[in-house]
This record gives sequence, C-alpha cells and structure tokens, in this order.
Amino acid sequence: MGRLLVVGDVVTDIVARHRTPIAPGTDTAAAIRAVPGGAGANVACWAAYWGCPDVRLLGRVGADSAAWHEAALKRAGVRPRLVVDPEAPTGTVICLVDGGAGAERTFLTDSGASLRLSPEDWAPELLDGVAWLHLSGYLFFAESSRAVAGVAMAQARARGVPVSVDPASVGFLREWGVGRFLAAVEGVTVLMPSRGEAELLAGVGAGAGAVADSAVALSRLFSVVVVTAGAEGAVVARGGDVVGRVPSVGVRARDTTGAGDAFTGAFVASRVRGVGLVGAVGEGCRAGAVAVGRVGGRPPES
Repeated sequence: MGRLLVVGDVVTDIVARHRTPIAPGTDTAAAIRAVPGGAGANVACWAAYWGCPDVRLLGRVGADSAAWHEAALKRAGVRPRLVVDPEAPTGTVICLVDGGAGAERTFLTDSGASLRLSPEDWAPELLDGVAWLHLSGYLFFAESSRAVAGVAMAQARARGVPVSVDPASVGFLREWGVGRFLAAVEGVTVLMPSRGEAELLAGVGAGAGAVADSAVALSRLFSVVVVTAGAEGAVVARGGDVVGRVPSVGVRARDTTGAGDAFTGAFVASRVRGVGLVGAVGEGCRAGAVAVGRVGGRPPES
C-alpha cells in the first residue's frame, strides 16, 4: 500500500446531453450541467473512490473557480495541490453528449490554466512516499506542462516508482505528432491508450484484430500496454504478446465522458493496492461501467 500521485489537468466540464441531432443555425433542446472535470482530476477521484488510501493531485487552475475545484476534490477523497494561475482562467471543456444508446461525446476544449503548469510548480518532495505516478496525456501537448511531465517522470524512474500515462486525445496526438509523443513518453511503465489512440500510435488500421495488434506493437516500446475498447473490454500486452483480455461490464450508457478516466483510476488504485495486472484491468472495466451510467466524469460522492 502506498501513495498515488497524479499530475494533470483540472477543468470545468459543461455537459450538454441532446436527444436529437444538433440542428445547425437554430435551437436544439439539451440538458446542460456544469461539473468539475479534467482527465487528471477525474483519474485521481476515481482512484480514491476505488480504494486507494492516499491520492494526491498536482494541477493548475484559474482564480475564477479554484475554491470550487479544491472543495470537489477534497469531497472525493483527493488531497489537491492546485496552483492558482494569476493570468489564465480554469480550463473549460464543452462536452456534447448524444443522448442515444451509444451516449457518444464530442469535446470542445479550452485548456486555460491547466496546460500552463510549469516546472516551478513541481517539487521533488511530491514523490516522497509515492508508490505510483500517473501523468495525464494532456500534459504533453503544451511546452510548459510537458516540461513538468518530463521532470516528474525522470525523478520517479530514478526512485523506482512506476509511471503510467494515458495518451488522452486522438485529435491532439495527430496535431502534435505521433513520433514526438512516443519520444516524450519513452520509458513509462504502463501506457494506457484508448482503441483509437492505440491504433494511431501503433500505425494500425481500424478493423478486426486492431485492438490486439496495436497493443502488441506498442508493447515492444513500453513495459506494459493496456488498450481500452469500450464495449469490447480491454487488451493487455507485454513484451510483444497479449497477456490478457478482459470483457466489458454490460450497462446502459448515459454519458461516456470520463469512462477512460474511471478505468485508469481504478486500474492504478488496484495496482497500488497490490492487485495483479489482469485483475487490475478487470477493476478498470468495472469502474468504466459505473462511469458510463452517470452524467459527468467523476464517481458518485460518498
């Protein structure tokens, strides 16, 4: 048992669930809520909800909503270290959620203060007592936050602390470049891409067997690769071989926002608690099922 440190984004999600297709140029009825979010913050909250006894989060927010986000994180059992940006507001994401059976979502992202995290916000003592470090992939898409991720990763590896990364966004990966991302995350212990991210990073075309093929290809670059595939569950690969396939947990989806964060949070929490690799992936699938049955990316509050 030990401490989990998450470094990543804290944002405000504006979730708009629409049951009919969006009508350009006019109104579309929707249920709209503002909820705390951010991939890094969500992972931390799910890890705490899934039984990790000591979860810390380093992130950067604006003064406009710092107190609100800090209170929400503390209610979730997370110990936040939020740096208040003197210039930029808290990041905001507009989540357009199709109210149909798939509950598919589209994001409009203003990263705001979240990717302005800087090396000055980092301190080596943040790793004291840490058994696992998780880095949100969004950190790698801006120079300042990428520098923090690099320092944290290097210091964690020097201490023998496992490091996991979720690549975060197919769109941002394409924009920044696959090769640059893979070089930036070289040496991480566990890479945790979604199906689309894995296929892009591995250069594998979509289709039958693509999830396993991309997992195998990426596992030749990283110690462990866990690829999540929604209703198809998850595939685990190590050293060029598939070592586990875990089915999803059936549930009626209301909102798929944060399902990957839930998976990641439960996975890392389980690994910190000593659960085996494939067992931890199963816990991740269970958490993902809980997440898609809720609106927003956070777990239920106790």
